[in-house]
Amino acid sequence: MKAGNAIRLADCAAAAMLAVLLPAAAWPQKPAAKKTLVVAADGSGQFKTVQEAVDSAPDGNVRINIKPGEYRNLIAIGTNGVELRGLGKTPQDVVLVYDNSAGTPGPDGRGLGTGRSGTIMLTGDDFLAENLTIANDFEKRHERSNQGSQAVALHVTGDREVFRKVRFLGFQDTLYADSKLCHAPGGGGTCHAARQYYTDCYIEGHVDFIFGDAKAVFDRCEIHTLPHVMDTITAQSRLRPEEDSGYVFRDCTVTGDAGSQDILLGRPWRAYSTVVFLNTDFKAPLDPAGWKEWSGALATSDYEEFNSHGMAGDVSKRIAPSKQITSAEVAKYSTKAWLAGTDGWDPEKLR
Repeated sequence: MKAGNAIRLADCAAAAMLAVLLPAAAWPQKPAAKKTLVVAADGSGQFKTVQEAVDSAPDGNVRINIKPGEYRNLIAIGTNGVELRGLGKTPQDVVLVYDNSAGTPGPDGRGLGTGRSGTIMLTGDDFLAENLTIANDFEKRHERSNQGSQAVALHVTGDREVFRKVRFLGFQDTLYADSKLCHAPGGGGTCHAARQYYTDCYIEGHVDFIFGDAKAVFDRCEIHTLPHVMDTITAQSRLRPEEDSGYVFRDCTVTGDAGSQDILLGRPWRAYSTVVFLNTDFKAPLDPAGWKEWSGALATSDYEEFNSHGMAGDVSKRIAPSKQITSAEVAKYSTKAWLAGTDGWDPEKLR
């Protein structure tokens, strides 16, 4: 017998012996098929609200198909592997909306605070939403005040989250793209923030309306400003140099209602705020300063641009220390490179 054949036979014998000795649970298992549920406001589905459908699958791993309609309910998703898919022809056909704000009284009579004002509170991992609208219409239904009017459409802290063709509607603090680990009390050392991928989405608001400390990519999204005395698109909140978070906007378009004033790319909510805009088409006028100071944090923040065009203003007038980067530097901000983490996650491969 040839040596190669002997080795192959020995390998087969070893595998057979391993199959006998190890229980079936020790072998790699295929992911369980997702359970599919249907939500319809008119009663033609299994549930009338998204929360009822989520609660019916306490182990997660569920696809929830939502028929066209407006669903005015709060939604909390803490399990992993949940999908929300709108069944309408457009994202406008399925609207998940509520009108809590930071100042809305909670069970203890105190204001909820920004972090608890979200129409959807999402803490579970491996989430996907597609072809629907998530909104907080507090400012349409209540008089705005200087304090307590922050009103979140989505507060998301989970890892490996994907949003495709989703509309996020609000005013101040629309999308809280956040992470549940890096700002924990007593935290130190390197912290890998929650990763999130937004593609072909529409996000509107005015003050700090994309904010938090996630590690996120916004791919081919429309960012729309609403009339206000100051329109700041981002308020990213990377707290420490060791924190692995930041926002990358790639091939996005910035638009604005008439009356939008002093449109700015962002301001630093925390000392190491990190935001990058690549190939952005400005169809609304950007303030040439580009960015705004906040409590002295600008000096240590990392704000970068590449090929801003349209009504982007004179980039030579950008506030320091923001910078224009070269085409060679853009590669490190690819979706795969930015979001891979330690498990090699590539959301562009997901369908």
